[in-house]
Amino acid sequence: MQPQSPEFPDLDLAALAANASCLDDYDPNAMSVTQARHYIEQFLSPVSETATVAIKDSLGRVLAVPVTSSLNVPGHDNSAMDGFAFRHAEAGNALRIIGTAFAGVPYTAEIPPGCCIKIMTGAVIPASVDTVIMQEHTATQGEWVTLSKLPALGANIRLTGEDIAAGQTVLARGHKVQPADMGLLASLGIAEIEVYRKLKVAFFSTGDELVSVGQPLQQGQIYDSNRYSLWGVLQAAGVEMHDLGNVADDPAALEKTLLQAAAEHDVVITTGGVSVGEADFMKQLLAEHGQVLFWKINMKPGRPLAYGKIGNAHYFGLPGNPVSAMVTFYQFVQDALKHLAGSASLVRPTFKVECVDAIKKATGRTEFQRGILFKQGADWKVKTTGQQGSGILSSMSLANCFIVLDEKTGALPAGALVDVQPFHGAC
Repeated sequence: MQPQSPEFPDLDLAALAANASCLDDYDPNAMSVTQARHYIEQFLSPVSETATVAIKDSLGRVLAVPVTSSLNVPGHDNSAMDGFAFRHAEAGNALRIIGTAFAGVPYTAEIPPGCCIKIMTGAVIPASVDTVIMQEHTATQGEWVTLSKLPALGANIRLTGEDIAAGQTVLARGHKVQPADMGLLASLGIAEIEVYRKLKVAFFSTGDELVSVGQPLQQGQIYDSNRYSLWGVLQAAGVEMHDLGNVADDPAALEKTLLQAAAEHDVVITTGGVSVGEADFMKQLLAEHGQVLFWKINMKPGRPLAYGKIGNAHYFGLPGNPVSAMVTFYQFVQDALKHLAGSASLVRPTFKVECVDAIKKATGRTEFQRGILFKQGADWKVKTTGQQGSGILSSMSLANCFIVLDEKTGALPAGALVDVQPFHGAC
């Protein structure tokens, strides 16, 4: 059953695909980037199946249940540094050193008045002392120590449960496991976690002009780069992927590949053959077998985009142009995959920096120019990769971010502040 739009409760994907006029503001021939993202989001339901994995195999997986600590971390009051543990009230006098506490080897004897112990980082704090002074702020002579710089009461002691308290939720459902999380889980004695299963994603290219790498080019043919770009971004997304190759413009072959892919995967991605108004086999097949929306997005590059369902599989039809295919993947498909995988982190970081280049742009559509973030002195700045033509795939290879210019923005002089969207990192 198709999920209903929370904003338009009577709207479903089939109705929208069959009757574009059912919404006053829905215009498939003039769809903004924001609108397209919004419409796609209405119809995404995360996977529900889960799997149990060892923490060594958990990197990049999405938690299906919260992780709750059964322990206090730290499990006992302990020293934050090497030094001496003593009673703060006795700090004015020289103190006698009667023993040493090591990490993992507590000092268990009684500490009489006027005495202290030498203590190492991580060692348990005996109940009869209340402060630790760092070694550098003391002077020792034989078995006696004098404090040269008195710390505050309770200084340099990590308290029980200061980091994590028993019963505390440390990782929420929908959290994508990072390297530090793996260490955190281990510190809690957790060997396995429950995660959502990986999304199954199939992709293929369409077009008689495309040739796979390793084959000789004939006149008029080009190498199929889209499948390799998609392989890379899908691998980074952590999905289970299946490259179905390049499918020629043959109705029977396209139909067989499309239907088999939809039957066996959560998501099907194609490149080429979805231009609005283009009478090609792919578009006809999608209309026949699915509930698919064809949009002209007010963006550059990447104007044509198709989204919908074929059976139970979500379908994304990207432009055939290599740069456009990558831009539309980053702007629409990447977040959709996160949502479908159960991830709670969908916010894409965008921040303003100075652009050292002048930018050519007309108002009326959103542009995603390829940029290079770099540090100049103490400040981060951005520059374009040069020519921004949608056929220049090297612009994506050189770039480490998008320079995002909204519909209202026109040409900008050098030194203007622009929004940038990093390819990697926090996103």
